[in-house]
Order: sequence, then structure tokens, then C-alpha cells
Amino acid sequence: MKPPPFEYHAPRDLGAALRTLAEVDGKVLAGGQSLIPMLNMRLAAPAHLVDINRVDGLGATEVTPEGVRVGALARHAEVERAAAHPLLTRALRLVAHPVIRNRGTVVGSLVHADPAAELPAVLAVLGGSVRAARWDTAGGGPVLREVPAEEFFVGPMESALGPDELAVSAFFPALPEGSGAAFEEVSRRHGDYALAGVCAVVTVGADGAARARAACVGVGAGPVVVDLGDLGPVQRAGWKAAAALVREATDPEEDIHATAAYRRHLVGVLAERALRNAAREGAAARGA
Repeated sequence: MKPPPFEYHAPRDLGAALRTLAEVDGKVLAGGQSLIPMLNMRLAAPAHLVDINRVDGLGATEVTPEGVRVGALARHAEVERAAAHPLLTRALRLVAHPVIRNRGTVVGSLVHADPAAELPAVLAVLGGSVRAARWDTAGGGPVLREVPAEEFFVGPMESALGPDELAVSAFFPALPEGSGAAFEEVSRRHGDYALAGVCAVVTVGADGAARARAACVGVGAGPVVVDLGDLGPVQRAGWKAAAALVREATDPEEDIHATAAYRRHLVGVLAERALRNAAREGAAARGA
């Protein structure tokens, strides 16, 4: 299959990329692991394609005590090898296959906003954000804005980016002290999109009390985030009851791969497993 005709742009700096996006109705090409198949299957037909791979300064991964900022051209494999964030690293190991991870980008996956993808759930459960840039024609320069995860994912395959905006980076906050994280999913074959998945962060306080937060993939219009709050002493926390709350927050759809009831049941099983594993790691980090 071949893509529909389009005009190709290859800007060499960020300003040129933003000016191009301000002038044309186009799609941004970074890793292309989602966009190119969509073009070939005629699920997308942009008149213009803006290739940002030659733009300097977008490939860095910056690690600070506050968290990890990933540039728009940082590949899955590069960020995975950096091992700068435990939950992000675990999620990246679940993304497709090595050949896809070698080319696909972290920020591109976020912008694609697939409800079955792992990285939107990671950004959402951590309370991260995406930095977007557009060209200010009046001021003659770029304008940046930081979009929180809870506002960024607005629907299936739909983000809050405007047509003239470029996602230049994403920020994944560091885990709080005494925290553990886990990501559990089930797919039909290794590398396939998950039928359902759950990532969890459990923080064990100095008093031994556990606070938990979870995000689900494949069971809603976007990442389904559930703040479980304070669950009491980590040794006696009711993980089965907490997992039931996560399951009840989901609204899966039926398709050729699984029924809605099966996906909802699966989320409960995975949520309990993820919460227990994250709590075990958090307790070890706290020394509880």
C-alpha cells in the first residue's frame, strides 16, 4: 500500500519547523512508527508532512532530582537504556518489538494518544506533562506551554495539541521517596497492544501507611487514572478491595479480541498484582 500524495518539509531548526506548522495543515514525522502505517492504510491523509528529524536539540533526555524530561526525538530504546526512571523503563520494555523501539519516540507515542499504549498511562499516573511550542507570528518567535497529562489526552487518538503546535518534550516526575512502581499487562502475543494493562505507584510513608495511584490502558478512551488515596498500613492494605475500585472505574469496549466483561475482569486481576508489587518495592525502599 502507498500513502496519499503529500508535500514534504524537512526543517533544520525549531523555528523553521514551527513556522511551517503555522503555515500549512500538516502532520509531524518523528519516529513514524504509527504515522507511516496510518498513511499507507489511508487512515490519515495530510496535505503536508513535516519531518523534524533534522531539528537540533530535540533528542536529549535530561535527568534531574525532580524527574526526567524527554525530548521529542528521543527514541524508546535510548530512553530505556538510560534507565533514568523505573516506571518509564519498565513500560518501555513492553512497547512493541526492538525494531520499533529503535525508531519510535516517547513523545510521539504520547501525541498519538492510543488508549492501548503504555506511555500515556505512565505520564498520567505520575502527573507529568507535555511541553508544546507554536510560532507567534505577531511576536516573531516560539511560544511554549506546559500541558498537564490530565488535560493532554482528550480522546482516543486525540491530544490537546493544536494543529500549529509541536510537542517538544515530555516531563515524567520522579517517584516520591519510599515509592515503588509496577506495570502489568496481558497481550495476545508478545509485542502486541495489550488487551488490558495497569501501572501503579505505591508510596509508603514514614508512618508505614501506603498511598496508591493507578492508571489503566485499553479500557477507556484514554489512560484511566484512579487515585486510591491512603490505604492504611502497607502490611494490612486491602489490595483486593483497591483493585476492585480500579476495575469499577474502567469502561472497556468489546472487540474481536476480547469482550468488555473479560477486559474489566482482567483489569482487576492486573491492578491487584501491580499494587502488591509496587507496595513491596515501596516498603523495601522505605525499609518498612
